[in-house]
Amino acid sequence: MVLFSLVATHADIDLETVAQLSNGASGVATSALSGSPAVTGAVVLATCNRYEIYGEAPHADDVEAARAALVAEISGLSGLNEQLVSRSFSTRTGPDVTQHLFAVSAGLDSAVVGEREIAGQVRRALITAQHEGTASPGLVRLFQAASKTAKDVGAQTALGSRGLSIVSVALDLATDLSENPDWSAKKVVVFGTGAYAGATMALLRERGCTDISVFSSSGRAEGFVATRGGTALDSDSLPAAVAVADVMIGCSGSDTRVEADELAEVRAGATQPLIAIDLALTHDFDPEVGGLDGVELLTLESVRLAAPQEQAESLTQASGIVSSAAKAFEQEREARSVDTAIVALRRHTMNVLDAEMEKVRARHGCTAAAEEVEFALRRMVKQLLHVPTVRARELAANGQQEDYVAALETLYGITVEQPAAAAQAECPVDHQGLESA
Repeated sequence: MVLFSLVATHADIDLETVAQLSNGASGVATSALSGSPAVTGAVVLATCNRYEIYGEAPHADDVEAARAALVAEISGLSGLNEQLVSRSFSTRTGPDVTQHLFAVSAGLDSAVVGEREIAGQVRRALITAQHEGTASPGLVRLFQAASKTAKDVGAQTALGSRGLSIVSVALDLATDLSENPDWSAKKVVVFGTGAYAGATMALLRERGCTDISVFSSSGRAEGFVATRGGTALDSDSLPAAVAVADVMIGCSGSDTRVEADELAEVRAGATQPLIAIDLALTHDFDPEVGGLDGVELLTLESVRLAAPQEQAESLTQASGIVSSAAKAFEQEREARSVDTAIVALRRHTMNVLDAEMEKVRARHGCTAAAEEVEFALRRMVKQLLHVPTVRARELAANGQQEDYVAALETLYGITVEQPAAAAQAECPVDHQGLESA
């Protein structure tokens, strides 16, 4: 089995294209698995500034076909032509997949380096894939290891110790732009009830804000505020809340967005300025609202440009942890790949030994002489298997495990079958927290 990934992030393409590619992201993995034998597993990681698909293919020769199948699915679901979709994604295979995901999970590849949210998003991506039945055993191990690496980076380095996140940087920007930096005096309207909305509520509370209203186009505001506090809004009460708001924060990414002309009408009599923070990849607020009098618009791009750089020492230490973890994961994965071959060789050899012992017993019975012959043969077989076993480990460490498998088939006629282990058995599905940011 071969791991690969398709990656489109803020570092390579504009956020608008990332948002367009992400349309229909929830259905890509299931469709690709049912539509192409080249895709044996898939996990989709879609956040506010990245869209990545991690996949598994039967063989290295199948990766291109798997990529083509995924590109076709993304094109069909997003409405973008296949050429644009293909150009937007870079492709990684082998150790590069592991290195990248571990860095992403640890926050090293984020717009805000060391951000806290991404580790949870990586974890939820795996949970969702397991729930949908698209997570192969190899991908389960990969994502579990990535989550462990993120925890190690958080525990062993100062990276992210300041609690920086996309939300916190956005609120810092809003503070700098406000005439009154006191959040306890501000009226805030939050759009959305997902993970980012929850993080936003928590940070607003930390800053002393108590007047928070929440709107959800899906009608989930009541349940959301029941556990987090705040006032639930519906379509009828939303305009009045926006009319007197000091800050409105978009975290939903729903199909319903606040248009500039609608906001201008609602805010016609407002005397205080409004800061609109749009954290949704697909825009909760019409970009034209930034041109309205008395309205300041902050976007993900604003956050990215304003994000402070973490200390070089912390970054170096975190990068070292990520690289070491990725190398260890690859070594373990390569060693695991020859385990089945080693077992197959031992089984083949022992079957030959057992067949010969049957002949000995048929001729001499269960005598002391027969027992001595069996003892001697088993010692000899153990000695003979030692070197092939050691060589299997060595070849796996050098990425040559396929040469070992091919040699077994050529010399002994042994066909090595990979075990069809169930991903669900390795990591039980957690049905909680499936809603992504």
